[in-house]
Amino acid sequence: MADDDFSKLLQQAEQLTTEIEGNEDLPRVERSLGQVLEASQELYSRVIQSGANDIQAHLLFGSKGIDLQQISQKLETLSSKRTFEPLQPIADSDIESFLRNEKENAILSLIDEVNKNSLQTTEDQKWEHMLSEWNREKIKLMNAMIGPSQNWLDLKRTPEPPSIMEAPKKFGHTMLDDIEAAYARQVHQYNKLVFQGSKSRTALHQKFAQVAEEFNDPKVKEMWEIIKVMANIPALVRDEDPLKARGNPTIQQCLVAQGKKYLEKRYKQYMSDVVRANPAAALRGGEPGTYPLVRGFVGLRLQGQNVQVLCDGVIDDRPLWPMVYYCLRSGDATAALHCLRKAGQDHSEFIAALEEYIRNPEKPLSDKLQTAINFQYRIQVRNSTDPYKRAVYCVIGCCDLSEDHGEVGRTADDYLWLKLSSIKSRTSNDSETFSYSDLQKMILEEYGETHFKAYEKPVVYFQVLALTGQFEPAIEFLSRIPRFQVHGVHMALALHDVYMLGTPRNVQAPLLSVDTDDPSPLRRLNLARLLFLYVRKFELTDPSDALHYYFFLRNLKDPSGKNLFMCCCTDLALESRDYELLFGRMDGLTGLRSPGLLDQFNNPHIESKVIALNVAEQLVTKGLFEDAITMYDIAGNMEKVLELFCVLLAQVVNSGGGADGLRQRLSQLAEHVSRRLRSSESLALPAALVEAYTKLCKLMTFFDQFHSENYEGALETLRECELVPLNASELDARVSGARSARGELLRSLPAVLRALCTILLAQRQRLRAAAQSQPLAAQNNKQVEWLREQAEVLNTFAGNIAYRMPGDTYSQLAQMQILMH
Repeated sequence: MADDDFSKLLQQAEQLTTEIEGNEDLPRVERSLGQVLEASQELYSRVIQSGANDIQAHLLFGSKGIDLQQISQKLETLSSKRTFEPLQPIADSDIESFLRNEKENAILSLIDEVNKNSLQTTEDQKWEHMLSEWNREKIKLMNAMIGPSQNWLDLKRTPEPPSIMEAPKKFGHTMLDDIEAAYARQVHQYNKLVFQGSKSRTALHQKFAQVAEEFNDPKVKEMWEIIKVMANIPALVRDEDPLKARGNPTIQQCLVAQGKKYLEKRYKQYMSDVVRANPAAALRGGEPGTYPLVRGFVGLRLQGQNVQVLCDGVIDDRPLWPMVYYCLRSGDATAALHCLRKAGQDHSEFIAALEEYIRNPEKPLSDKLQTAINFQYRIQVRNSTDPYKRAVYCVIGCCDLSEDHGEVGRTADDYLWLKLSSIKSRTSNDSETFSYSDLQKMILEEYGETHFKAYEKPVVYFQVLALTGQFEPAIEFLSRIPRFQVHGVHMALALHDVYMLGTPRNVQAPLLSVDTDDPSPLRRLNLARLLFLYVRKFELTDPSDALHYYFFLRNLKDPSGKNLFMCCCTDLALESRDYELLFGRMDGLTGLRSPGLLDQFNNPHIESKVIALNVAEQLVTKGLFEDAITMYDIAGNMEKVLELFCVLLAQVVNSGGGADGLRQRLSQLAEHVSRRLRSSESLALPAALVEAYTKLCKLMTFFDQFHSENYEGALETLRECELVPLNASELDARVSGARSARGELLRSLPAVLRALCTILLAQRQRLRAAAQSQPLAAQNNKQVEWLREQAEVLNTFAGNIAYRMPGDTYSQLAQMQILMH
């Protein structure tokens, strides 16, 4: 029994051994228990060293028949070092190897050249971008630090580029306050008179001064009164530099006289106010004229003072020399002469000098009288205890130019009047002179803002600068005071209107600059920068006002020689992107343009179409082709419109697009452009360009039908487009047309061919489904033959045109031809 069991067990073991040996898929493995143990320990150590992830990776790739270890070895041996190494020399007789080397050399040289060009282009663009960024930062710093500069700075600055990549800013609620709006209305009215060519228009400073009276601000009114007085000089010509004209002796005499006139008029008003406030103490009486007014004022002024230091007696119970001084101070030299004559004959020489002064106050005394007055001053008057007598002698005879007369001139007005009175037109033989430039330098450089406590008393500092003909630093100072900034800007415009404002040669200069060719201490005010700083806060909300302010820059040029007003309009259009408001809108049917804001500024030197062309060029540079198409259309350049339209349309002609996508917008724009083409048939446009535009528009319809699976309509549209052959007879014509077509049209060919493959395959699938139900239909066989012919024609067409398409297009065409059989 046991033998039978062992025999049966042996038989089963032999049978199992036979089955194992007979299996070709699995090799026989013979291992002892020790070998199995050793292999398991080795496997365990490998898992510990490499981690379970490697084992899992081997298992994953091994299940797909991939030997990961073999691939790793191949990757280690793979190297790209020889890719760009020089080719090995070959024998001259080996033609095949020579041609192969030449081909590879051409490929390598082309790759190397493209690589170098790409690196150089990238480097150039990087530095151009960095320079542009630094220029913008530099401009911001210049605008922030608007204090006066001491040297001429030639900064290569371009107008600050607009942030057009942001969402367009819409014109909305005004940013002008009541004062700014009042000034802006006057600017509008004045410019309208300029548009009309009116020669009898009121000076701008008078209009602004009238506006200032409505503000109920006496300090502002006072500043405008100074501008009115100082601008009342002989008319200057536009072509002459205002600073050079200001150095003319005649103009300087007028400026000195106007400054004195204002100070004298103001002081006389001050004396009237003082006397009117104290009528009982003044004892003026009812007699009109300067003499009774001065008599009453002197009685009030000298109350409580030591009158014993005064000399030469009294007239009408008033000391003589205070009466003479205040008559002169109020601008009435005749009244001063009356006082001296009333005093007696002891002052005959001075009376003669005063009479000569009255006849010509701007010229020095005759040599005889000048010598006599100077002698009296040195011998008697200089050491006199009467400060008024010393002041009168210095005013009439210019005896002691270094004397400040602090006891008499207690205010800045008094000091300035005394100094202006000492300026006479002298000959070169005079040893001691005090010129207008000396006074200007003393006020601006020696004393300056600190001495006059400018920020505490801005009107006083403005007054001493403006009354000495230093309008540029005076206005620049006001621009730093928020309360007076708006007034300073319009004072600059008013002076610029009468050619009295000195502007720099370079519009990129700082707000206040020193030109090395100008005599010291003259400064130049950059009107363009001043207006930019003022207008920038409301140019997007009040574009009409901004344009009227920019119109004052029409006679200035930017560094490239372009009209600065047109440059400002270009920047405003780029910033706002509201082209319809600025330029109007083109009517596709009539070809006429509705007027925009810029049309009112058109003149022989300014044309809105030229501005539109500048804007379009800037937009192309920035890659905003859609906006550029609109601007080129306004500028009347239909060739550029079609070029840009083709460039954009070639990128999206085959896409489905969304409701608000680029393709949808281009589709709407295409209708307008097509109408414009029909309304401007007389324009000589390149035939290839018009053909490319027309065919791209048809391709848009083709792809719309293709995406909606209207295959029959799509084929019909493609047949009308005449871009690809739809039968063998059209092959040569279409190949010839493709060779002469524009690049934008050729770039759409791959998408057209792929779409056509899909259409033909869909039709073949439909015919196959129909053949299963009606296998003997002859019509189906004809259609199948047409499809096969069409597939062959398309492959031939793709291979013959001189345009290399993506590889998947060729493979899809070949696959379609195979599937047609």
